[in-house]
Amino acid sequence: MPDLHLKHWPPGVPHRIAYPDQPVVQNLLTTAARVPDNPAIHYHGATITYADLRRDVEAMAGWLRARGVGRGDRVLIHMQNAPQWVVAYFAIQRANAVVVPANPMYRHAELRHLAVDTGARIALVGSELLDHIRPLLAEGHLDHLAVAAYADAADPGSDLPMPEGLGGLTDTGLPGPGVTPWRQALQEGNAPPALDTGPEDLAVIVYSSGTTGHPKGCMHLHRNVMATIEGYTVWTPYTGDDVVLSVMPYFHVTGMQNSMNVPIRVGAPIVMMSRWDRDVAARLIERFKVTIFRSISTMVIDLMNAPNFDDYDLSSITNVGCGGAAVPEAVAARLFEMSGLRIIEGYGLSETIAATHINPPQAPRKQCLGIPMFEVDSRVLDITTGAELGPGESGEIVMRGPQIFQGYWRNEAATEQAFVQIEGQRFFRTGDIGHYDADGYWYMTDRVKRMINASGFKVWPAEVEALMHGHPGIAEACVIGVADPRRGETVKAFVVRRRGTGETLTEAEIIAWCRAEMAAYKVPRAVTFLDALPKSGSGKVQWRELTEQEAAAQRASA
Repeated sequence: MPDLHLKHWPPGVPHRIAYPDQPVVQNLLTTAARVPDNPAIHYHGATITYADLRRDVEAMAGWLRARGVGRGDRVLIHMQNAPQWVVAYFAIQRANAVVVPANPMYRHAELRHLAVDTGARIALVGSELLDHIRPLLAEGHLDHLAVAAYADAADPGSDLPMPEGLGGLTDTGLPGPGVTPWRQALQEGNAPPALDTGPEDLAVIVYSSGTTGHPKGCMHLHRNVMATIEGYTVWTPYTGDDVVLSVMPYFHVTGMQNSMNVPIRVGAPIVMMSRWDRDVAARLIERFKVTIFRSISTMVIDLMNAPNFDDYDLSSITNVGCGGAAVPEAVAARLFEMSGLRIIEGYGLSETIAATHINPPQAPRKQCLGIPMFEVDSRVLDITTGAELGPGESGEIVMRGPQIFQGYWRNEAATEQAFVQIEGQRFFRTGDIGHYDADGYWYMTDRVKRMINASGFKVWPAEVEALMHGHPGIAEACVIGVADPRRGETVKAFVVRRRGTGETLTEAEIIAWCRAEMAAYKVPRAVTFLDALPKSGSGKVQWRELTEQEAAAQRASA
């Protein structure tokens, strides 16, 4: 890999770092021993110390052990962000088992796939999600559920109410065989086993959405997870004096690592939200003097679209990070103009347990993946020939590094397809199209599978979306390819109007504006207005859902 990026390396940060030779749960045990009385989590008026957190983790690990969980067994977590999610994660690892996070938006069939695929027999569940996973007990796919009500971890007198549908729930009186209320599980008094997992043991199986078929489980060892944790800690850097606003879902690798594992590693307090709410987020930032805010571009856009944005006090924030998708340049510029904050973007996947590339804090670039982090060897291959490409040439991004996953759980064929040999080394094929420039900064054009071929012209939807965000009347945009009898495919845009400046915006006005801003073959031929774009549990725009809806509509009208 060319070392062009080294001249932009953060000052004072070494090019290589040492990774702790320990399981991930040791981070919590060490921090709790060092600063037991420091706040670990602030949640709707309640404060949980590191000693409290360790106590509950040990108790839940004992409950798991008493239900037969042993070394290497898989255990599901099916919850929204809450203190109990953190307890579940570390308790599973404290019991020498493997964490399998489930998207809280998953329903019966999806949960059944995870249980059957991993062989998990136990799940730790949010009470509002119980009805979706309970049938797996009767079907024989699961044996035990520990069920938590998030409100039990909050202060009922808090002036920040629980999100709709989550307040006032309790984990007592839950009927049915195989179901244990969370507080009862903690009170059983079972001792955890001896901690005997190490860096080469499996720590977590993260399921990636994929493009077709069932999600695939990405296998990560403790050393893979620790590589990202330590990398974030040194790069940003994080310290115990920081305060982290946790808004990214923990089932997603960015939230799990950046907003949970890293602050616990350094002993920083986590200010936690179960669901994104821009007004609540703003109040939490002001109240707890949040310094680090990790999010995705859709959250930043939502925050900036608030009619009372000027009333928000964001002055304590020193670092704003975004992942998941590139932040449109117009959005980043608008945030800087309104608040003086520069967005630090990064890039990673489920297969890399979060970031492999991050913008250097002292020299971030807009709509940029950043530069390769510690020991990451990143290259670009021609999507047709597989030949390695140079600066400015777009192709598939491939990489190797200490955080790369081991392969897909029980799926040798998919694992083989995910890697390529270069110079005798195993490189992960990301499926993302991108390039690096003469300074070693990396940029993504789009996913391999998402390219639109309009009359032979290749259109990358992410590029068109970024351009459309420059329109003052557009709050959000999603671009897809739709079948066209003459052009093969043509470009269509789904648009959310910006309140105040875009309420009367028409399809014709957008198309005319696009014609003036971009090449003709990139211009959307049709625009549909929506009140909101469909998003996943991690906040990513569900462009495939829109594509499928459009295809179904075309078939119905044929």
